[in-house]
Amino acid sequence: MGAPAIVIASTHHAAELGEAFARYEREYDVRMATDEATAKACAKELLTTGHPVALFVVDSDHDQEKLYQLINGTRQAVPTARRLIVTHVSRFREDNQTFRHAVAAGKVDALLLMPQGPRDEEFHLAVGELLNEWNATVAAPVVENVRIITPEKDALARDLLDYLARVGMPAGVHHPDSEVGREVMASCPEDEGRWPVVSSLAGWCGHCPDVRSLANQLYGRPDDIDLDEVVDLVVVGAGPAGLAASVYASSEGLTTVCLEAEAIGGQAGTSSMIRNYLGFPRGISGMRLAQRARGQALRFGTRFFTGWPATGISQCEHGDHHVVHTDGGDVHARSVLVSTGVDYRRLGVESLEELVGRGVYYGAAMAAARELAGDHVVVVGGGNSAGQAAIHAARFASSVTVVVRRPDLTATMSSYLIDEIEWNPRITVRPCTRVVDGGPDDVGQLGWLDMEDVDTGARERVEARGLFLLLGAAPECGWLPDAVLRDERGFVLTGRDVPTERWVDGVPPEDLATTVPGIFAGGDIRAGSMKRVASATGEGASVVSSVHTWLGQ
Repeated sequence: MGAPAIVIASTHHAAELGEAFARYEREYDVRMATDEATAKACAKELLTTGHPVALFVVDSDHDQEKLYQLINGTRQAVPTARRLIVTHVSRFREDNQTFRHAVAAGKVDALLLMPQGPRDEEFHLAVGELLNEWNATVAAPVVENVRIITPEKDALARDLLDYLARVGMPAGVHHPDSEVGREVMASCPEDEGRWPVVSSLAGWCGHCPDVRSLANQLYGRPDDIDLDEVVDLVVVGAGPAGLAASVYASSEGLTTVCLEAEAIGGQAGTSSMIRNYLGFPRGISGMRLAQRARGQALRFGTRFFTGWPATGISQCEHGDHHVVHTDGGDVHARSVLVSTGVDYRRLGVESLEELVGRGVYYGAAMAAARELAGDHVVVVGGGNSAGQAAIHAARFASSVTVVVRRPDLTATMSSYLIDEIEWNPRITVRPCTRVVDGGPDDVGQLGWLDMEDVDTGARERVEARGLFLLLGAAPECGWLPDAVLRDERGFVLTGRDVPTERWVDGVPPEDLATTVPGIFAGGDIRAGSMKRVASATGEGASVVSSVHTWLGQ
């Protein structure tokens, strides 16, 4: 496969744009087209010669009708490519109004002012972000930090790949008889036949029986902490709330440990593109946001242990601090933030549960979406995560059906996502419907689904190679002691939501404090939370003042 390409279409500013994109020529095949026909011919030639197109850059100086035809044509020809409209300063104000809806609806990924001279780093920052996201979600990694060796890309191999994608670690799967496979197995011949074998650039190589084992090798165990040390705060769950708390607590000098059962970022980390998060006008993937937050927290001193779910909390022998238990060791802490978030509810269809990892996935499973090119994919769920998963899947699948039990998406999904779904010709919304059955194809992968109208009971069988289930909130707090009060659905009660009989001297707990002194809750796990990334981040940041108050008592 050839170098990824950047195709630029400009009638009147080819020289200026050619100069601006010259810096990318070392790693990208930069092509210039002066009209619509040339641009289409260029894209076709690149595709037929094995050059993936990473970015289309379209100058707004084209005739309006041809401009929209060109933009739509790029999506049809290369749905995985990013699309950028550039506008000359003389028409920027006009174009900003003209293309506002196109950007909001996802028809194009960004509208930028054309560079007016050299070293326009704001322009190149935006271009770099678009190329970065393309490389993370579409391109095969140039350098593999982790190599998975297995004769069959089974459910476990896919789970390992998905986990590595969520933590931002480039990886690849190789057959034992391949050149890479033989090279890796020469380093650990004793694991021959115990698939998969995982090798990392850090030097570890061996059989990997599950995702937790991989996480432990990458990030260590909680019992690495000195058992005599009592930290100021242990954060349980590294979603947006936990990451924000880790950043703010450690930046203010509190010794902080963060435990995460799966991948940094939680459910938000699986979002392919979050467009409404403050400060990221072109959007940011959940993985990028989570990894940046983790890097920030590490800079201030937070220690992370990934792959170790908390199994309980108890008081220490002297009763002056809490002990958070995991299978990999205990962490002693003066205060605890519970930010474990929520899990996706199970569909409850036995025939489909048997196909999990073989075409059926709980969550967005971004790595799996790449393997569904040309297939029909079904996404079940009406929240923002489901909308983002559908848009991401539509870059690869020939068609995507979003299935919801409600009459429409307006009650559960943000308007910008609804607009983007309505515009995308590959996505269809099927309201008042549920998935009631499914089965495998000839090779044991998902092959078909039965849909049922919730009003009439009428059923229809459809072919489908992928089913992504994003079914709402099931709280992850069965490990908490009974003294931490929860509502009837299992969400943790805090502040004024705590029943008055549990108040102390007629005063409710602080806003994010639970019924156990020194234990706080934030993010999706908390009863009454908004279930949005920004609100979870705010709760994680604001809980630190309550922790300070508690530690000062």
